[in-house]
Amino acid sequence: MSLTATMPYVEAPAPALAPRERETLRHIAEGRTYLQTARHMGLSKHTVDAYLRRIRAKLDINSTAELTRLAISLGL
Repeated sequence: MSLTATMPYVEAPAPALAPRERETLRHIAEGRTYLQTARHMGLSKHTVDAYLRRIRAKLDINSTAELTRLAISLGL
C-alpha cells in the first residue's frame, strides 16, 4: 500500500479584468441588455460587445450564464 499525498483542487486565479470590463460584466449580470449597459456607461453598443468578447476570451467563457456566474463569484 502506498501513500500518495493529494493536494486539494485549487482553481487558478482568473486573469485580471480591466475596471470597465468589470463594470460591463456587472451590468450584464444584473440583466441589462448591451444597449442598456452602453447607455448607462456612456458607450456605444459595439464597445460593450468588445468588452464582453475580451472577457470571454480572457476567461474562456462561452455563455451569458457563465458570465453571470463569474460576476457572482467576483462579488459584482
